[in-house]
Amino acid sequence: MYSIHTPPAFRRIAKKVFKSHPDLRSRFKSIIELLRNDPNHPSLKLHPLSGKYNGLHAINLTFKFRITLIIKFENKSIILVDIGGHDEVYR
Repeated sequence: MYSIHTPPAFRRIAKKVFKSHPDLRSRFKSIIELLRNDPNHPSLKLHPLSGKYNGLHAINLTFKFRITLIIKFENKSIILVDIGGHDEVYR
């Protein structure tokens, strides 16, 4: 089982996203459970990023919304970095 870390910056961004899109909250909770149990679960569509985002991974929250994160497989920890629309997360 992986530990999930939510730094203050992520929590601030998530609070704004959930205020504008409260329907995403339940989906987010189920995504976090999947991540905690198996970050490679096919429904998460986990993929590594490249270029200036090298070292980050992304998953789909919905078709429009993404979560960027850092996965440390060696110590089974996940750090949530950003959440938002595709254009907001990849700015």
